[in-house]
Amino acid sequence: MKITHIVENLNRGGLERVVIDLIRAQRDAGHSCRVICLFERGALADELTGCGIVVDACNKRVGLDWRSLARMRRLLVQNPVDILHTHNAVAHYHAVLAAWRLPYRHRVINTLHGMMGARPSRRRDWLYRQSLRATHAVVAVSEAVRSNIEGAKLVPIRQLRAVPNGIRVDQFEPASQETRTWLRSQLDLPPGAQLVGFVGRLSWAKDLATLIRSFAIVQRQFPEATLVLVGDGACRSELENVAAEAGVSAHVKFLGDRSDVTKLLPGFDIFAMSSVTEGYSIALLEACAAGLPIVATSVGGNAEIVREGSNGLLVPARDSAALAQGLSTLLADPARARAMGLAAREWILREGSFRSMERRYAEIYGVGA
Repeated sequence: MKITHIVENLNRGGLERVVIDLIRAQRDAGHSCRVICLFERGALADELTGCGIVVDACNKRVGLDWRSLARMRRLLVQNPVDILHTHNAVAHYHAVLAAWRLPYRHRVINTLHGMMGARPSRRRDWLYRQSLRATHAVVAVSEAVRSNIEGAKLVPIRQLRAVPNGIRVDQFEPASQETRTWLRSQLDLPPGAQLVGFVGRLSWAKDLATLIRSFAIVQRQFPEATLVLVGDGACRSELENVAAEAGVSAHVKFLGDRSDVTKLLPGFDIFAMSSVTEGYSIALLEACAAGLPIVATSVGGNAEIVREGSNGLLVPARDSAALAQGLSTLLADPARARAMGLAAREWILREGSFRSMERRYAEIYGVGA
């Protein structure tokens, strides 16, 4: 089967990681895959090109850009596909337009990786609804996302499916004293420092200002605690100012964009997520794979990953006091935190394989064929 994935780009992020892992699984299953990026190729594109997957970029400019659409169409004409698999709304309606009346039969599958309506856009939603006329199936990455889409009446129920994201669990070693010692030495911290970690884009959706303010409360009780933020984004300078205003600049480490997340994660004591919206977080899945207890906001699909009291704690979004209480609870009880980390690792080994995700997509690709 020939499969082309359409994404906005392959910069570092959860959606992009899912696409890369899905493509690798599809290739291992004997399919021919390639990627078309609506905008730039992105930092992760080399992971695919290095293993023989072609990644093209349309270099779309702001606004309606007919040149980028024409380039996408040329690529689709020159490389016929059986499956056109798009990711999120913007990539989808551009791909549907570029693929209009192609001279061959193909199926169009769209995956929505987040909660629609988190940042409402009447124009985007109208264009997306129109593109559904040429769409065979829409996949939500969690039951929460599917429920959100149903409630918004954005997608006809007959088109809608749910396929939880999966990750390459084998790439992650569970947390250990050895990894904790190593990370503290890398960060020039004392061996007894307690690390609260986050991995992801420094974007509005992650609401990291709330996490930093929560950590300022925690730090008064646990003076050796350090907050480690792995990732980069448009909000970085703003967040550095928040840390300064909260008086914790010396205890908040901004590590920037890193390619060694699999090594960093097992060095944390707790994984924290303060998002105001999530689909089905890859960062939370990776934290589970690293055997970390989690304190996360109860938004989107987070409660499908973080089982309250089992592998972590759930708190309301935008509530710095509740988030601080959750973090303090686990920092004060290392034995409970370790037990939660073990439960997280056991759950991801059972439920979170990227291969099971690939098999479910294969079933959707073949529906009605």
